[in-house]
Amino acid sequence: MNQLKEIINNPSTVIVDVRSSWEFESEHVPGAQNIPLEEIPYKVEEFKNLGKPLVLYCRSGNRSGMGVTILKQKGVTEVYNGGGLSDVQILLN
Repeated sequence: MNQLKEIINNPSTVIVDVRSSWEFESEHVPGAQNIPLEEIPYKVEEFKNLGKPLVLYCRSGNRSGMGVTILKQKGVTEVYNGGGLSDVQILLN
């Protein structure tokens, strides 16, 4: 958990919310990008160009975990499951 805190607070980290756009609009981590889980397989190249490291989060950590698995299978490195929205909010700063 301590390593994830360091990663999340690294200024070069890109934080991606993999929830639906309506969930993202209701509340999200400041500066996070919204790429819903179902779009990830079609946006692998976009993820490769986002910058590193990448931290994905969702509501509970389930969808973000699936997203991390998909991206790793497609050759994306330095991608981490941040868990749920509240987990990431606690780890920030």
